[in-house]
Amino acid sequence: MRIRAAVLEEFGSPLVVQDLELEEPRAGEVLVRLAACGVCHTDLYTASGADPSGYAPAVLGHEGAGIVERVGDGVESLRPGDHVVTLFSPQCRECVHCLDERTNICLAIREQQNLGFLPDGTTRLSRDGEPIRHFMGTSTFAECTVMPEIALARISPEAPLEHACVFACGLSTGLGAALNTAKVRPGSTCVVFGAGLVGLGAVAGCRLAGAERIVAVDRSETRLELAREQGATDVLLASDDTVARIVEMTGGFGADYTFEATGLVAVMREAVESARMGWGLATVCGVAGRGETLDVVPRFLITGRRVAGSSFGGVKGRDGVPALVDRWLGGEIDVAPLISHRLTLDEVNRGFELLEAQDGIRSVIAFG
Repeated sequence: MRIRAAVLEEFGSPLVVQDLELEEPRAGEVLVRLAACGVCHTDLYTASGADPSGYAPAVLGHEGAGIVERVGDGVESLRPGDHVVTLFSPQCRECVHCLDERTNICLAIREQQNLGFLPDGTTRLSRDGEPIRHFMGTSTFAECTVMPEIALARISPEAPLEHACVFACGLSTGLGAALNTAKVRPGSTCVVFGAGLVGLGAVAGCRLAGAERIVAVDRSETRLELAREQGATDVLLASDDTVARIVEMTGGFGADYTFEATGLVAVMREAVESARMGWGLATVCGVAGRGETLDVVPRFLITGRRVAGSSFGGVKGRDGVPALVDRWLGGEIDVAPLISHRLTLDEVNRGFELLEAQDGIRSVIAFG
């Protein structure tokens, strides 16, 4: 079938919206008609050429939601008409990682996915006979996509898809960092560095976990106000003395839990240094640039602080995303304020411009 999609032709150049061929789903695969897709920093990071594992030509996009149109042989958990959220982090429910509660990083299709292929080592996208690679196993900057069954989470049909798409990456990452990775305890003190979509999700996750005090740190007063709406009890404009101010606010000890949601290694260090002596946990959610390293003074670790990384918030996608969506539908999570711009597919590069300008929280491409 012919579809329109946004193709990364060359790193550092705008995406090109064009017609492509999309093959029918093969065994274990599903064809999804996209309803909406968020424009995420990871897409921009790859398009810029900064990602050492990036490749082109490819159809970018990974934060999608849509409706199943057709399924391939052997697909049992999905059928046409199901509403789904795409998962760049799949869940096969069979590998050693899926069977272990300590991680959500599924091993089933990881190798081929990282190369831009579906599990059988081929693509379903092409242009005049030339294969076009998939991105993060999803390629949601397109009217339709073909994905593995294990990389789709079926959600309630009551969930508006233009909002549900943010559960495919940013919002779930932040919520899960608090609920799954850090396992925030009721009555605790938390600090969230960065009030973009991931950071605001972390604020909401700390609130849902019963934290008594939640401090949001950002350079934007507008974003800090959004953090208050998501549950922050205190806000701080980021400055050179942020760590000292947090330590002072917490009686000289630091916070029980800190979360970094910026991708900046300097802020990652601040998150470690702001964590409580004795048992503080700093959770790193952001993706740093190529070749960057985190410089931590060992004394902070020796005196009881710990550092954890969080991929997709530790969410086992097929099980965890529908549960988070249900909490949203139940009124526990406020998604609407996080959608700041509504774009068409032809405006995808405008979405990147808004990201670079830090204009709004999340731009969503709406199809149809």
